[in-house]
Amino acid sequence: GVLTFGDFTTKSGRKTPYFVNTGLYRTGAQAARLGRFYADAIQARMGEDHIDLLFGPAYKGIPLAISTAIAMADQHGRDLAYCFDRKEAKDHGEGGVLVGHAPRDGERVLIVEDVTTAGTSIRETVPKLRAAADISLAGLVVSVDRQERGRGTRSALEEVGEEFDMPTFAIVNLDEI
Repeated sequence: GVLTFGDFTTKSGRKTPYFVNTGLYRTGAQAARLGRFYADAIQARMGEDHIDLLFGPAYKGIPLAISTAIAMADQHGRDLAYCFDRKEAKDHGEGGVLVGHAPRDGERVLIVEDVTTAGTSIRETVPKLRAAADISLAGLVVSVDRQERGRGTRSALEEVGEEFDMPTFAIVNLDEI
């Protein structure tokens, strides 16, 4: 049920006949399994590359970053910090726009996202991370590469990787689905 067909409009405003809704993963077992898929993709693609922090953009990236952090520790022995953002800054409690590990100068951040259609979410996320600290981007991992065209002739996933000088990869792509 995560892949549905119909008439949809994506965050970027694009019309599409299908939608990948990771919000439909609704049980602990499903979240754990998805986290393992992310962790395995990260290990396969990045090996022991230095990563300090997993960042999950609100809202769907939040459980993805957490389940991936758990799987990285359990399956690969890598205890990575995680962080996510709020849509609005909080002015009470700990305050701010970020929750979890506060990014620090010099840390390498891997963004964990559900899908990339046009790169809109990443273009909103990177400035928030860079405003928090002088971080470097270790990369972007998504569950599904929709293989949508970006602003030019390249795919949106490739384009956002080039724009922010970071590797980008997916667990699966549309052709594989």
